[in-house]
Amino acid sequence: MFGVLFPNRSFPLDMSSFTQIDTFHWILDMNSFVGEAYDQVKEMCIFLLNGLSLPPDKALAVYIQSPGSDFQYCGAVYAGCPSTVLPLSWPEPGGQGHLTSDATPLTAKIGISVMELAMLPALNGGQQRRIEQLAMKVGENLFNFMQSFCSAEGNRLVVPMDILDRWFKKFQERAKRDPEYLKSFAL
Repeated sequence: MFGVLFPNRSFPLDMSSFTQIDTFHWILDMNSFVGEAYDQVKEMCIFLLNGLSLPPDKALAVYIQSPGSDFQYCGAVYAGCPSTVLPLSWPEPGGQGHLTSDATPLTAKIGISVMELAMLPALNGGQQRRIEQLAMKVGENLFNFMQSFCSAEGNRLVVPMDILDRWFKKFQERAKRDPEYLKSFAL
């Protein structure tokens, strides 16, 4: 029904690499896949293998879970969007530490769930949150740049008139020189 690929980290994996929980749910244990460095896996491509395997009113939703945390929605594929690359913004590990009460290590997981396509818009809050966090990081970069050129006049901070142009030019030049620079803003 589906396959996944972790860019620069794996060959394509089909759904047999996942543990099937029931008819509509699959789990990939990231510790068995990458060990404890699960949080270094920053993106995942998921794709439908056959356009006929998923009814048109259904979607495959992708969730991630850090050790001890709740599952967090990442995105979905469906007949109208049969493949996508999803950023994996792993939630902070839960307060339980990395062990359960019987000293069994908790692991990071990727969950796949068949769900109603009509439910997807209600779940896209994760995408909105990532956009907001990205905007905050870019804004913080601008603020730090402006702060280095500020002077004080009474109770006001004064910056040069061309400060936004200078910041944007520096931002663009850095992004052209260093392809990894923009990825540092990704969450």
